[in-house]
Amino acid sequence: MDELKHECGLAAIYYRPTGESSALWPGKPDRVTDLMPRMLLDLQNRGQLAAGMSSFKPDREQLLETYKELGTVSEAFRMTNRPKYETIMAEHAGIAGVGHTRYATCGPTNRSYAQPFERRHGCKWKWFSFAFNGNLANYEQLKQEALDLEHYHLTRDNDTEIIQHLIAHALEGQERPDLVKVFTEIAKKLDGAYNLVFLNAMGDMVVLRDPLGLRPLCFATDGPLFAAASESVPLLNMGFPHIQSLPPGEMLVIQNGQLTQHRFAPARKSAHCFFEWIYFANVASTLDEKSVYLSRSRLGEELAKMERERALFDFNDGNTIVVPVPDTGKAAADAMGYHLNLRVQEGLIRNRYVGRTFIEAGNRVEKVRMKFTPLREVLEGKRVILVEDSIVRSTTLKTLLGFLKEAGGVKEIHVRVACPPIIAPCFYGIDMSTVKQLYAPKFMKGAEPTRPELAAMAADLGADSLMYLPLESVARSIGVTSDRLCRACITGSYPTEMGKKRYELELAK
Repeated sequence: MDELKHECGLAAIYYRPTGESSALWPGKPDRVTDLMPRMLLDLQNRGQLAAGMSSFKPDREQLLETYKELGTVSEAFRMTNRPKYETIMAEHAGIAGVGHTRYATCGPTNRSYAQPFERRHGCKWKWFSFAFNGNLANYEQLKQEALDLEHYHLTRDNDTEIIQHLIAHALEGQERPDLVKVFTEIAKKLDGAYNLVFLNAMGDMVVLRDPLGLRPLCFATDGPLFAAASESVPLLNMGFPHIQSLPPGEMLVIQNGQLTQHRFAPARKSAHCFFEWIYFANVASTLDEKSVYLSRSRLGEELAKMERERALFDFNDGNTIVVPVPDTGKAAADAMGYHLNLRVQEGLIRNRYVGRTFIEAGNRVEKVRMKFTPLREVLEGKRVILVEDSIVRSTTLKTLLGFLKEAGGVKEIHVRVACPPIIAPCFYGIDMSTVKQLYAPKFMKGAEPTRPELAAMAADLGADSLMYLPLESVARSIGVTSDRLCRACITGSYPTEMGKKRYELELAK
């Protein structure tokens, strides 16, 4: 509801010269990058601010060519203007490509911050392009170390440029470097989440997942065709029969047409971001062999169980309905309604045709009115159990609750959150970086809310009651043990040293 932003979505495609063929791409090998916009469209949920791709074509004067623009994938690639779209794709065609969709968790929203980032050089292995998903918790430290060097300058205030300089520095020398060693050395300096796709003017490709696996990364092959993406949906929709998750701390390298897999960082206990399953990822995705849809559905079962146990009101009175906040609350709401034997109704209809830029231009009330339409015929006089995926800042939710009562004629609104309270910032790529931004810490004194604290929050929101899921429900619903999830934002316990230090500094403010 609070429109959390996330950095970002990655994609990679390669048609390797193996002598085989792929039914998934019957076209010319040097036009395989025509698949990139399609892949990025399936990652649009991970970034709507900008989109771009870099391609490699060995017989082109510009061996690497990058195209990127502000806007959604359709807007950036001019997909509604067929001649312009075809011109863009023809000019940037290649046997390999890396792509990116962006939200801005750091840095301004101008085109220069769009990815991929390309660094041109006369030496082909020093000429590279890459895209990045994540956030470096030690960015400020790395930035200062760079600026302390004599004659050194940064042109952008973001961690992507820091990584670009680290890669460039690691590639220095007269001999063609070992890419596994290059990224092994770089990884020693990084703290946080950092998935990368990398392509150089030799035609070498790297797909890399950070040692904790904070962000998801999937890949698949079909004969000569290789593809990778932040989520499984792009690969599934392309027709790949076997999709794998890249293990944390491992990298895929394509060099001289050969695909190999390597470990670039010591094996550590994983810390998959639980928020991927409950909010960010496409509901059709499977991340680390765990279905996003089934995870959200099980969160709804947990809500139903909690509703029965606490029994704040008689929900079997024939006047109670379950209403999801679209779209991420729907799977949980459906499951909750089913297990409580309550009718689930679309009392809120989301307008999917209002552009994000237009929505951002209005004030909060206008944003809600443009984004949602309450169905008075469904809601009037009803007791509504409103299922929300999470509450971060609460600003939009407060407005929505008032709108439901005013325009929808709702009798009572009972908010049920398919997530525990967000009590701590995220330093790994979600745009909630300070405690002051968060709603729950203003009311809570302990790790989980007491009933008086819940009552105070409900009154502040304008709800008749409020309940969050308990901490243990998250791991149980996803099917991953809690010690293998990053739950820092709901526990205050961080999986990296810099994350811990930054949280201590936050609490001291």
